[in-house]
Amino acid sequence: MEAIRNIAIIAHVDHGKTTLVDKIMYHCQLFRDNENTGDLILDNNDLERERGITITSKNVSVQYKGTKINIIDTPGHADFGGEVERVLNMADGVCLLVDAFEGPMPQTRFVLQKAIDLGLKPCVVINKVDKENCTPEEVHEKVFDLMFELGATEEQLDFPAVYGSAKNNWMSDHWENVTDNVEALLDMVLTHVPAPKVSEGTPQMLITSLDFSAFTGRIAIGRLERGVLKEGMAISLAKRDGTVLKSRIKELHTFEGLGRKKVQEVIAGDICAVIGIEGFEIGDTICDIDNPEALKTIDIDEPTMSMLFTINDSPFFGKDGKFVTSRHIRERLTKELEKNLAMKLGETDSADKFMVFGRGVLHLSVLIETMRREGYELQIGQPQVIIKEIDGKKCEPIEELTIDLPETLSGRAVEFVTLRKGEMLSMETKGERMIVKFNIPSRGIIGLRNQLLTATAGEAIMAHRFIGYEPYKGEISGRNKGSLISMEKGKAIPYSIDKLQDRGKFFVEPNAEIYEGQVIGENSRGDDMCVNVTKEKKQSNVRSSGNDEKARIIPPIIFSLEEALEYIQKDEYVEVTPKNIRLRKIYLTETDRKRFKF
Repeated sequence: MEAIRNIAIIAHVDHGKTTLVDKIMYHCQLFRDNENTGDLILDNNDLERERGITITSKNVSVQYKGTKINIIDTPGHADFGGEVERVLNMADGVCLLVDAFEGPMPQTRFVLQKAIDLGLKPCVVINKVDKENCTPEEVHEKVFDLMFELGATEEQLDFPAVYGSAKNNWMSDHWENVTDNVEALLDMVLTHVPAPKVSEGTPQMLITSLDFSAFTGRIAIGRLERGVLKEGMAISLAKRDGTVLKSRIKELHTFEGLGRKKVQEVIAGDICAVIGIEGFEIGDTICDIDNPEALKTIDIDEPTMSMLFTINDSPFFGKDGKFVTSRHIRERLTKELEKNLAMKLGETDSADKFMVFGRGVLHLSVLIETMRREGYELQIGQPQVIIKEIDGKKCEPIEELTIDLPETLSGRAVEFVTLRKGEMLSMETKGERMIVKFNIPSRGIIGLRNQLLTATAGEAIMAHRFIGYEPYKGEISGRNKGSLISMEKGKAIPYSIDKLQDRGKFFVEPNAEIYEGQVIGENSRGDDMCVNVTKEKKQSNVRSSGNDEKARIIPPIIFSLEEALEYIQKDEYVEVTPKNIRLRKIYLTETDRKRFKF
């Protein structure tokens, strides 16, 4: 049996996980010298490349000194924590990356907690030591303190560490000792990460992720815990609910480089992909045909936020998208549930409205953006947090929020967060920046990023992590400005927009098509106001002096999807089509809005 090591790479957002995997792949010569594969190779879908973040975890394997190392790259955002939780089951050890300047951040804590609970051996990589003002030794101590706080065992606390810069392609055992490759890291993995523990007995494999191929259907991926799987072998599938189905393996693949290699058999300890099994879900076990023994399934944290998804019933429905009916939306959401473990789908009293539960605005907006690109049209209501009743008390989710911003602007941040029922925990200075920590209700985080970025000229960096449920903190005031609502359907005429500019800020371009009930701007006052921007200038053939000054139009505010979701109020929807994102009132006519007042 060849030597195998399975490691997951975990860290906070932007601490350099995917970059490090690139450098390991180059070092192990996965590519020919004349291949230019670029950087962030594993972030391969459009959304990941545009946002510069990892959304789904990926597997890749490399050969180093005669050992096969299976590497799992994981996302860093709390919203995609479900991805991290399920793939850690495939690893025997974790590489914890920490930024030498920032030190352990909220996400570092979240992912490390999961790894320590599973009893995995941590190897620490202190990355970005080329940054100015960085303190690698202090960070090393902070990581030790954090592990101690999270209840690590003696063995876990005795962790090895390497220092280096993944971007500059070096790692070594001391931060002042610059080398020219990442061998120090790979040697640490070989020495300290245990080989997979293999017990004797019948085959057992927990399905921890799935893939889809239009050619062979759904593919189960996981690590074989014990026994041997062979092509064509009859197996049992033990479901999460305890039922057992009989099935047969058509093909087996192991991971090699970025792709997969077809094999005749897989031995325990390796990560493999199984083709030909029907009706499985993540968390099921593939086991022996005669003597099925299921493994413990995957625990996933509860969702904390919900959004209403409904069909697009605006006057412009069906103009951009291919899939517009409730049947299409239902099928797509059900398909998403299969691989997106942290998401849940709930029914409502209406056939064309669905409640979708997730980990946060980002988690659900990535789903909406993906659907939009696939040609779906839909409308989304205001994000709501999930309120629970615990011991007869109304409780809501609380998160730990860390804001990193210039020292001169820290007062504004504290002011904004306290208005949203946040409590300040600590404040520390790092160089010219201030890092402030708060506990804040999840409700308070919705819409906070926009406000903070505006107040700090785009300098603030926010990170948050779900802690638990606490008693309800009371009302939080929403946005204090009303909406400008279109009265007519037609084109937005520049002349009208110019005359109405002192009423507020506009969200629509001149000459854009608009409809009655669409939110086309923000009122400068607190109440909603209906305006008519489709009115043209009256033409007359009498000359008048001084009436023909140029229309000077301030550029409109264009929202991204997350900003739009955080901006709307509870009587508004975001209309999402492949080409447009519009805001609208749920009731389009003014008489309806007065009749069904929220």
